[in-house]
Amino acid sequence: MTKPQNFAVSDLAAFALTLITSRQNILPKRLAAPGPSAEQVNDMFLAAAAAPDHGVVMPWRFVLVPEHKRTVLAEVFGRALTERDASATPEQVEQACEKAFRAPFLALAIARLGPCEPDIDPLERMVSVGAAIQNFLLAAHSMGFGSSLTSGQAMHSHALRQLFALTEGEQAVCCINVGTVIKSKPARIRPNVSAFVSSL
Repeated sequence: MTKPQNFAVSDLAAFALTLITSRQNILPKRLAAPGPSAEQVNDMFLAAAAAPDHGVVMPWRFVLVPEHKRTVLAEVFGRALTERDASATPEQVEQACEKAFRAPFLALAIARLGPCEPDIDPLERMVSVGAAIQNFLLAAHSMGFGSSLTSGQAMHSHALRQLFALTEGEQAVCCINVGTVIKSKPARIRPNVSAFVSSL
């Protein structure tokens, strides 16, 4: 991982704000090869591990889905659809399966919300999981990659829990998709600070 340079505080603050506010959610169908290298992925996870973690309980874990395992995941996405909708058409099942093959990098983010020591509230742990995911996305963005989070009802399916060996207290949160952007989109209009900040 590249060592930090001696940036002036103002330069670092400007860089951080630009990095954070310029990140966009890029749909997996707009992400193509090349994806990140193994070293780059490792650095992204180092960033994830820097998330706030009250009690140092590490309430997250991530499972990579390499290319040769995408077919297995596709089957699970298809089964997850038919589990909840027995009337799903073959075309709908095929569309569900296709989601496993889009981005060159794919990983599942998992929240560990069962009993832990020390006893940290599950909601607080979920906040930590979100922070870890955001750190990962920002690291990917800093390297020039596009990224997105995808979820849906498949995250709660028995087939997916079985494939990823989720234990009691663990919950699949979302898939993380990373790749080279082949089609960008206009910057999203962010809400004004006054729309979500108030004072006592």
